[in-house]
Amino acid sequence: MLQSFFILHVGIFVDIFQSIIMGIVEGFTEFLPVSSTGHMIVMADFLGIKQDSVTKAYEIIIQFAAILAVVLAYKEKFTFQKIELWKKIIVAFLPIGMVAFLFSKQIKGLFSVEIVATMFIVGGVVFLIAEKYYKPKEHFIDDIEKVSYKQAFLIGLAQLAGLVPGTSRSGSSILGAMFVGLTRKASAEFSFLLAFPVMSAATGYSIVKNYQEFNADNLIVLGVGFVVAFMTAYFTIKLFLRFLRSFTFVSFGIYRIIFGVVLLALY
Repeated sequence: MLQSFFILHVGIFVDIFQSIIMGIVEGFTEFLPVSSTGHMIVMADFLGIKQDSVTKAYEIIIQFAAILAVVLAYKEKFTFQKIELWKKIIVAFLPIGMVAFLFSKQIKGLFSVEIVATMFIVGGVVFLIAEKYYKPKEHFIDDIEKVSYKQAFLIGLAQLAGLVPGTSRSGSSILGAMFVGLTRKASAEFSFLLAFPVMSAATGYSIVKNYQEFNADNLIVLGVGFVVAFMTAYFTIKLFLRFLRSFTFVSFGIYRIIFGVVLLALY
């Protein structure tokens, strides 16, 4: 009896510890141009987390937490007075929404550590090249509400690259925004808000498929992951915008290359 009690509680402790780590990883990487999916795959492998239906439910919860973090960080944008802005965001969402729906099986088939590592490196090189040629000008848009429908659609097309694991949805949309005439700050903010319909659609679909896993047995682990991911995502958004006031994306490009090389060497 005592041994069973000990094993049960040690198991719960391990699950909660893993939940905290994965919540931090999701919250910290979801809105940075470093591919949250890539980091989640690697961290899950490192922690020895099995990819089952319960794990899928957990991933849904922490993604939902990240969505709510955007809502809190930009609560003034989630009003009926901002309908025009959200029309543009929906236009930007349409390309990835349609492609992901039509080719979901093919996209899932791309998931492997080798592809993630390679796209980390490719994305890092692209960021370094982009920063070399990106020259902000006075007419560049610094207010996301001034983005045109054409610019929004082009950003949405750029975001399609994020469907390849390791590329980064936020990274591709940020780069797309920069090269259609947005400042770094505005590019990041548009990417944050664009994440709302993208992640809401993905999360809603996943909930329908895995609703049976949301039960009392998993409540503690799911709750811990939700809180940790929400807090981490919220503060990451704030710190990232502060970072962009003084720095470029060069450091992210270098990090991506190093991370990708290390992954290839280890796996």
